[in-house]
Amino acid sequence: MTNLTSLLVANRGEIAVRIFRTARDLGLATVAVHSDPDADALHVRAADAAVRLPGAAPADTYLRGDLIIKAALAAGADAVHPGYGFLSENADFARQVQDSGLTWIGPPPEAIEAMASKTRAKDLMRAAGVPLLDPVDPATATPADLPLLLKAAAGGGGRGMRVVRDLDTLKEALHAASAEAASAFGDGEVFAEPYVERGRHVEVQILADAHGTVWALGTRDCSLQRRHQKVIEEAPAPGLPDTLRERLHTAAVAAARAVSYRGAGTVEFLVTADGRPYFLEMNTRLQVEHPVTEAVFGLDLVALQLRVAEGAALPPSPPEPAGHAVEARLYAEDPAQDWRPQTGVLHTLDIPSRVRVDTGFTGGDTVGVHYDPMLAKVVAHAPTRAEAVRTLAHALAGARIHGLTTNRELLVGSLRHPDFTAAQLDTGFYDRHLTTLTETAPDAGTAALAAALAEAAPAPDAPLAARLGGWRNLRSQPQTRRYTTAGTEYDVQYHPVDHPGVRVLAAERHLVTLEVDGIRRMFHVKRNSNNTEVYVDSPLGSHTLTPVPRFPDPQDRTEPGSLLAPMPGTVVRVAEGLTPGTTVTAGQPLLWLEAMKMEHRILAPASGTLTALHAVTGQQVEFGALLAVVQEEPLS
Repeated sequence: MTNLTSLLVANRGEIAVRIFRTARDLGLATVAVHSDPDADALHVRAADAAVRLPGAAPADTYLRGDLIIKAALAAGADAVHPGYGFLSENADFARQVQDSGLTWIGPPPEAIEAMASKTRAKDLMRAAGVPLLDPVDPATATPADLPLLLKAAAGGGGRGMRVVRDLDTLKEALHAASAEAASAFGDGEVFAEPYVERGRHVEVQILADAHGTVWALGTRDCSLQRRHQKVIEEAPAPGLPDTLRERLHTAAVAAARAVSYRGAGTVEFLVTADGRPYFLEMNTRLQVEHPVTEAVFGLDLVALQLRVAEGAALPPSPPEPAGHAVEARLYAEDPAQDWRPQTGVLHTLDIPSRVRVDTGFTGGDTVGVHYDPMLAKVVAHAPTRAEAVRTLAHALAGARIHGLTTNRELLVGSLRHPDFTAAQLDTGFYDRHLTTLTETAPDAGTAALAAALAEAAPAPDAPLAARLGGWRNLRSQPQTRRYTTAGTEYDVQYHPVDHPGVRVLAAERHLVTLEVDGIRRMFHVKRNSNNTEVYVDSPLGSHTLTPVPRFPDPQDRTEPGSLLAPMPGTVVRVAEGLTPGTTVTAGQPLLWLEAMKMEHRILAPASGTLTALHAVTGQQVEFGALLAVVQEEPLS
């Protein structure tokens, strides 16, 4: 038996904070590593000691295994936990950790290696009797093989994945998937398999020790995804027949035994609409969504990882599951704008305490451009699925999140959508429902009214005459303020005390109480420090409003047709043959920009002629940088 005393986490953000929490509970000292942008991050503040990894880009910091091992040895750590992402599924790094005399909190390097390539993993699974989808050779694909799913052989997280529905686009899709895979994982190998329409993404959590025991810890449904990345997960996967559930458990255990697995891992399956399961991949690490399994089984998977690494044996069988758990990933992104990541200061992050919140941020922290935009994982556990879903939706709706656009309203709408509440789940959920889920809430006008009333309210320390508002015997003209939110502008005309269908019961700088159509509600109002945004939170929802100046700056103009960088990032590709003078059509992809672990297409805003191209492959660009200009064709 090994007796661990100090743990370095080779990661950042919420997963590092979550692992440190368990390490402290077990009496272990904790060591963080950090890039320069993360010098004051929450995971650094949560650790007993921290070691700087000079630089900002992951390739210079969190992907530098040599620097991380050096940091562990210098700080006196005797074990390394990789978390998820970065080096967590890097067999060479696992070997280097072990060769340095440190304990690796993960599966054997040989098991990681066996499952690192999805193509090799499928060969192993076929031999172990695990059900598989037959691969398709892109060179000989026919219309009968469509639709196809192109996938990177290495890595995951949706990178290097494309759905092909037309053979004419197959060549370009292969090129794009291979380029993205090579950029993300250093391996451009891509394979093709049938794309299952309305399939469910179901996975099995496994845990194995060095003494021959393998646990299958139930199922999780992860079907609600954007860009092949999970958004909402739950355990157990609802609506599965017992026979299918048992078949998935059996296949997952067989997969683990096939590679002599040890520690925590996940075996992922695609389940067709008629209930047939097919192996997708095995993640040889802790999953982002592991908290839902912990909640249902009453376990701490990180603690079990550490005990297995010390050599402890698992009991012969896991505890019995109880209840249902649902997790939502809260991202700093705008779903209505092609899931565009957001950066900047997170002024407030306040989520009700009745749910579990795993986060790497607190109010006042900055969300930067170098890493994944996930702010938090929010988890609800209850005796039934309906209660868990309802609790999670209510907690998210009541959260105060200020400073950045997030997917919070999308999450609440998803959890309350009739298809979701009825457990009618599949990976095409957002393809069908995204438009309705991202529509501007109908109560935005009421939120704008509350913001205007709060802005007009005198400060508590204002002179008495200002607080009383002055006396006159004639009704005053209405005041006007203008705000924009989600692309819609609101002109708010208001009197201090009355509005059509609305009674103003109280109006202070931070709290406005309105009676709307006979229903009384309170609106919490907060401005950011430079008065450029107003945040309004109420039981009706949350809104971020931008005050419109009475006299706009005449210099706030750009040339018509200008394509500006929507975020800082790297130009990873320019459309083939694109030069000034090229004719383009509206919506045509012109450039691909990589930022915050995602690839974003920059589309032609209109049909016309490309008159300028400033972007170059490999170029680092800042937010708002001019990338290209398209001169729109005049209407005939």
